[in-house]
Amino acid sequence: MADLIVKAAVKEELGNHNVASDFYDALDEEVRALLQDAARRADANDRKTVQPRDL
Repeated sequence: MADLIVKAAVKEELGNHNVASDFYDALDEEVRALLQDAARRADANDRKTVQPRDL
């Protein structure tokens, strides 16, 4: 599976905090689940377009 997050962007957003190497895998799983939930909500509303309200 492809990574959904950009490690450099995460590090930049977190500023001075260090990031454990396994954090990225956990974050990627969370993002993947969020996207799947949003797609299900769009499907449930008979839409092919995922919209902000699906989050």
